[in-house]
Formats: sequence, structure tokens, C-alpha cells
Amino acid sequence: MSILSINNNLTQLRGCVLTYGHFSTIHPGHIRYLNYARSKGTNLVVALKGDKIENNKNIYNYNQKERSEALNSLNIIDDIICLKKNEIDELTKILEPAFLAFGKEFENPEEETIKKAIKLQRLNNRKVIFHAGEIIYSTSELLKGSQNELSQKRNNQFLSSAKRQNLSLSTLQKSLKAWKSAKLLVIGDTIVDQYAACEALGLSAEAPVLVVKELEKKNYIGGAAVVASHIKALGASCEFISIVGDDDTSKYVKDTLLERGIKPVLISDQTRPTTLKKRYVVENQKLFRVSKLEDHNLNKEIEDKLIYEIEEKAPFVNGIVISDFVYGVITKNVLESIKKLSNKYGLLVFGDLQCSSQVGSIIKFKDFSLICPNEKEARIAMQDKDSGLENLSRKLIKITNSENLIMKLGAQGFIAYSKDKKGGFNSQSFPALSVNPIDVAGAGDSLLAVMAVGLSSGEEVMPTATLGCIAASLAVESMGNIPIERNDLELKLQSTFKKNK
Repeated sequence: MSILSINNNLTQLRGCVLTYGHFSTIHPGHIRYLNYARSKGTNLVVALKGDKIENNKNIYNYNQKERSEALNSLNIIDDIICLKKNEIDELTKILEPAFLAFGKEFENPEEETIKKAIKLQRLNNRKVIFHAGEIIYSTSELLKGSQNELSQKRNNQFLSSAKRQNLSLSTLQKSLKAWKSAKLLVIGDTIVDQYAACEALGLSAEAPVLVVKELEKKNYIGGAAVVASHIKALGASCEFISIVGDDDTSKYVKDTLLERGIKPVLISDQTRPTTLKKRYVVENQKLFRVSKLEDHNLNKEIEDKLIYEIEEKAPFVNGIVISDFVYGVITKNVLESIKKLSNKYGLLVFGDLQCSSQVGSIIKFKDFSLICPNEKEARIAMQDKDSGLENLSRKLIKITNSENLIMKLGAQGFIAYSKDKKGGFNSQSFPALSVNPIDVAGAGDSLLAVMAVGLSSGEEVMPTATLGCIAASLAVESMGNIPIERNDLELKLQSTFKKNK
């Protein structure tokens, strides 16, 4: 691959597929877009914006040389052409591309050079396409290399992300030490995850149904309860308030939390059971899940009790974490009360709303310090299936007025976004370090816990997100939701940095 300038002789590139952008931080959304563009021809060329295009100031986190090197490492692109500013119209005239490929956000462009490039392309009966790439919620990487190769690749991606944020092992270890100052209150849905280990016996002779023999079962606390458990295990102080049923399952939750050093406030609601999700597993492979739950909103009496307890705890913490599975606990009145308390006491508020099988929307979390949706939840909330990840994330931040955002991408990792002092965004993609996870159910909970602890202790978003990437990789390495100890996190951090030596 060659890195050229617009002043070079470019005639050999005529008829290419031409793409355009600034690519300040490479993330899975860019890779989708570039792979789609590449599928339209044999030669993919990226026109890379210059550093100074607005009021002659550098508006990007990384200069053009750094951005071109990051693109070069992808092994998708054939050539990169470094523009002086944003003269994509001049380059279109020179290259006469067969396809001019833009992201969906450029369908109604404000930049005059883009308008001119599109007009020129269409006047000459050449194609213009607007596409963000195919949306995928899983990965097929294991078909393209061995597990060791993919593990090393992701480890290198992680180290590259840390380097781009000027984060060293010692810097991150220092960040970890600050966590003990965090004091958090966790509110949300309590869940008990039950895993039933089974032996597969075969198909039933009566119908095409898999027959299994249950061997043993084990319970784990999940939902908001495990977020609180993570926070405590990471070395921070934690209070926990939730709604449970009047049943043996709630007693298990209380006993487990007390063993972990958390004194929970569990409000009993006679109209619902403690949520129980039973998963049937054969040799680490989940077959299906059966859920026992009620998801109606709290009645006024229970809601008032919950708000009272939150008001009692709020003056003694520096952050509130909301883990909402949309089972009716986090009502409109509860959110309004939390917002008032946040304003009164200067509290940070962190939110994660999980609605894979429920009806909910992340945009009900307004003015939060951090929200953590996955891509599918964000697209459903925004009613947007076409925008690129960058555009989608920025629109979500704007509509919720969130200070920071974690966009979770499943097997592709996540992207962290943080507002800077100039009103722009610092963003960084982090890979999913575990290539072949055992149980992905707890990754988001551990990530939310780390982000809340880190930011509440005064640490910045990017070092905290880097540590969150490590925590998520630990969370998926065992069956069931197990709290991550700070010492284990530090050991994993050290080994990840040492793999590159």
C-alpha cells in the first residue's frame, strides 16, 4: 500500500473506488464502511482530510501522519492520498473513480467540496454510493485464523489503543490505586441467574426435541446486584437498593451480598417474584433460558419507599449507578428524584439499560455522566438503522445530553466517547480481548462497574475505559457472573502488557 499526496502523479489510480474522511480514531464502524466500499471494486483509495480545515486550526486528536499510519495497519486499503485540507472535489476530477463512496451522514453534505465532488461524479455518469457498511452483532473472525493468532491480534489492538491515549502500564496502575475513594449507590433490578449443567441424551422418539438430563445447578446473583458486587470487589464503597419478591430467592440475594460486604436495602414487593433466569447448559454451551419475572411498574407505595431510601443514601456517596433491565423498577418518578439529588449533591450518574427481550429506550436517561448502550439498543432507541457508528453515537450523546458514552459492540468490543473542553469528542475503540468467551452475560455489568468506580474516583474516561476492557475480558472467562477482584484485574493488566514483549 502507498501513502501519496494530491500532488503526486495519480493517473494509475483512475477508475478506483474512492472514499473520504478524517478517520481520527479507527473503530469497527470505519472497518465496516471500508469493507463495503472495497467490495465495489479492485482498488480502494482513501482520501484523508488534512489537519487544518477550520479556521486554519487542527481540529483532530491525531495529525494526518498518525491517522494515515492507523489506516495503513488495517490491510483493507490499497492507497491513501493525504489531502492538504478537504479538496475531495479536485481529487475526484483527477481520479475519475468508478465509485465515490461516502458514509450515510454525507447524503446531505454541508461541505462545498463534497457537493462539488458528487455533482462532478454524477455529471460523468459515475456512481455515488452512501453506505455505512453492514451492521453485524456477532463475529466470524475464528474462521480467519487460529485462536492464538486472533488473541495476539486483539492484544495488539488493545496496546495500540492504550498507546494512542498515552497510557502506560504504570499510568493505569496509578489509576487503579485511586479507586478506593469512590463511594457509589447502585439502584436497579435484582436478578438471580441459575445455571443447570446437563447431559445431552439425544432426540426424543416422540418429537424432534432435544432431551437432556439435569446433573446439578448453581445460582449467581446478577443484574444490579452483581454490578454492586463488582464495585465492592474493585475496592470502592458501595450501597445497594433494589426491589425483590417475598421468596427464598430474595433471601439468597441478601445472604450473598452480606457475605461480600454489602448491606443491601431490599424492598419486598408482594406483586412480583425475585427475577430468576434459569439457563440450561451442556458442556459450556447454553441451550435455552427460562425466565421467571414480572415487569409491571412499581405501585405508588413501593415506589415511594424506593425513593425514600435513595434520598437517605444520596448525601453519603459521590455517584449513583442505575442498572435497568426494564422490569418496572426504574420509573419516571425514580429518575426525576435521582436527577434532583444529583443536582443537589453534585453526584455523577451512570446508566445502563438492557432491553434485549423487553421494551425500553436508553434515551430516557437524560443528563447522565455516562450511558452504556449496545449498538442494537442505540439503533432501536434512535430509530436509526443506517447511520455509521460515529454519527449514531454523536446523535445519541446530543439527544441525551450525556457527558460520556460507551457504545458496546459485542464481539467487536466497544467505543468510548468523551467530550473535551473545546466541545468536541475524544473517542477510542477497544477490542474484545477474549477470542472464545465462555459466558458473555457479565461483560456489560463489569464494564459499567469499572466506569462508575473510575470516574467517581476522579479518573479520566480513557484510562478507565482501558481498565474496563480488561475487566470485561475477565468477566467472560468463567460461567456465571462472578465479581472481579481488583488484584485479579491488575494481574490481567500486567500480563496483557507483557504479551507484547
